[in-house]
Amino acid sequence: MTDITVTKVDKIGVLPTDKQLGFGQIFTDHMFVMDYETGKGWHSPRIVPYGEFAFVPATIVFHYGQAIFEGMKAFRGSNNQIAVFRTKHYLNRFNRSAGHLCIPPIDVDEVQAGLFKLLDLEKDWVPSTPGTSLYIRPFIISTDGFIGVKVASTYKLFIILSPVGAYYAHGFNPVSIKVEDKYVRATKGGLGQAKTPANYAMSLPAQAEAYKEGFDQVLWLDAVHREYVEEVGTMNIFFKINGEIITPELNGSILGGITRQTVLELARNWGFKTTERQISIVEVYEAHAKGELEEVFGTGTAAVISPVGELSWKGRKMVINHNQTGEFSQRLFDYVTGVQNGIVPDEFGWMDIVSN
Repeated sequence: MTDITVTKVDKIGVLPTDKQLGFGQIFTDHMFVMDYETGKGWHSPRIVPYGEFAFVPATIVFHYGQAIFEGMKAFRGSNNQIAVFRTKHYLNRFNRSAGHLCIPPIDVDEVQAGLFKLLDLEKDWVPSTPGTSLYIRPFIISTDGFIGVKVASTYKLFIILSPVGAYYAHGFNPVSIKVEDKYVRATKGGLGQAKTPANYAMSLPAQAEAYKEGFDQVLWLDAVHREYVEEVGTMNIFFKINGEIITPELNGSILGGITRQTVLELARNWGFKTTERQISIVEVYEAHAKGELEEVFGTGTAAVISPVGELSWKGRKMVINHNQTGEFSQRLFDYVTGVQNGIVPDEFGWMDIVSN
């Protein structure tokens, strides 16, 4: 494995208090960087001071969007150990996204080693209050200085770190969601299953309109029929109907969430019937009308588990579980965050220890 060089900042930054943490607004002193050149591969792994970097105006990523990113979290456990949640699951998904964008794959072990060295250097930035964490953002951009649509021959990989609090300002409380019937996010054969900036740029008009109307998030329907549930803007979606846990199957236009996978594994381990299948928004509303829709919740790295208290589709408002957090959602949240914070035993081996 290539040696990772370290260049430290001249002056350490001021650590925020846990009460000061929002989401994605504060960054640590250092970042991890690697370069790629065709014929040479990924090379020069290094840790350098966090800061600006310069590219020529013709840099290809600015014009054609060949880029990917990931989102992971590190936690300070009750024994003060620093650990990352399901590291290789995220880095393997990073590689799957790379494949969809014709970006050269990374060596997962090498990048994990670089990440852990960065985390060890920045361990004082990992907060300890329940509900806080150190958010990890790996990303790759194409860097050729070229105007023209082509697969790039040079790339940069970065990992930056951000101490964060709760994703939603109102914390672990039910969110309101607008079911989107005007815009579409992704189609099969497109980029919906990749974590790439274009997917999120596409969601902005619908999200902006939903915010103006008082909603927290948007629930996307399929692009062809505008009928079948896909995912929320920043989360996968689950429905508990008559005791069964149902989530849309991964069909090529839905991002395969690591928290989604975690919930499926847990639900099956706990003895719940779990189903990954196509589910229409009409079926959801009919289940609610029959009193069979028990809970709805989203899953994602940032929010972990997010109970849904209200869905609105074509002006038809549906209140779920009296706009209260459901028992199953609460159990999931308590278990996953308990493992992440070192309070609940890690029986599934999800936490990768970085340092003490």
